[in-house]
Amino acid sequence: MKSIKFIQFLAITALLLAGCKEETAQQEAGAQEAGGLKDAYKDAFYIGAAINADQINEADPKAAALLLKEFNSITPENHMKWMHIQPGPDSFDFALPDKFVALGEKHGMNIVGHTLVWHSQLAPFVEQIKDAAEMEAALTKHINTIVGRYKGRVNGWDVVNEALNEDGTLRETPFLKTMGEGYLEKAFKLAAAADPEAELYYNDYNIEQPAKRAGCIAMIKKLQAAGVKIDGVGIQGHWSIAGLPYEDIEKSVEEFSALGLKVHFTEVDITMLPNPWDLKGAEVNQNFPGSPYMNPYPDSLPVAKQEEQAVAYQRLFELLLKHRDKVERVTFWGIGDGNSWLNGWPIKDRTNYPLLFDRNFEPKPAYNSVMELKVKP
Repeated sequence: MKSIKFIQFLAITALLLAGCKEETAQQEAGAQEAGGLKDAYKDAFYIGAAINADQINEADPKAAALLLKEFNSITPENHMKWMHIQPGPDSFDFALPDKFVALGEKHGMNIVGHTLVWHSQLAPFVEQIKDAAEMEAALTKHINTIVGRYKGRVNGWDVVNEALNEDGTLRETPFLKTMGEGYLEKAFKLAAAADPEAELYYNDYNIEQPAKRAGCIAMIKKLQAAGVKIDGVGIQGHWSIAGLPYEDIEKSVEEFSALGLKVHFTEVDITMLPNPWDLKGAEVNQNFPGSPYMNPYPDSLPVAKQEEQAVAYQRLFELLLKHRDKVERVTFWGIGDGNSWLNGWPIKDRTNYPLLFDRNFEPKPAYNSVMELKVKP
């Protein structure tokens, strides 16, 4: 027969275990109630992320959980670009785009289609077109097919991407060479006809800079005068810790908003590494040789640099909150540092730290600094 003391011991142990389980459950519930970025900024603007193939397929449970907790808007990093979604004149690959849209719908997210018209990552057959009528036919088929497929399901489209040079003039793309600047109007009108309810955006890097901003404003005014539907502008936001152009960012928000446009920050990241002196914006086709100097933090980012990044992100979000009536969305170009495109651009095989979450999808000081801001309804 068990002694009374032993029975009392078992009872006490059971109570302690029950208490531990209850405490754990309370902690988990508290973490869920605490929410993430999307909850902190729900009364200000969407918080988005560009997601890659693994994240679309929900292959990594930790990344999948982080996406749902922190973000309420998604953009496909690559798989809606022309070379992937329409590799041949009569061939379309909707496997990943379909999953991307379904993922957003499943979780009630704002879904952004990226991108319909861009000079880079084109299918080879498009680059070979030299005739205006043939290019217009290709553009029409591309936009009608893709926007039509997701009609009523994609909230907004980056219709035209990076059509400008740094001085604000139009870039010499295959579309400009064959169709002239009329391709811009044509693209937006096709998208508007294919899905009248979707928002339509122009997206570019460095359009917060004075010369390129002026060129962008002039281009948009011309489109508006032609009766083109254009709902918003996407300022990409590929910046450097060497110095964010806060004054230019604020002026760009004010000036684009004055055109009646919604302002989006669409590809935000802050590189922590030095860049070549002759780097031109965020043109993806650039690549430069590497060196130890150009890859100073191969193993980890020093604490002082982490704090510097935290201050930069906090100052940026303070500015965006100031103009919350004009800013509709802030999208980071990636979820965690490990899958940022900046690890391979403009120099290959570097270790960069540009986002709010590290390579293990854990929050960095920059995340905490953004979350610390008091977002009032």
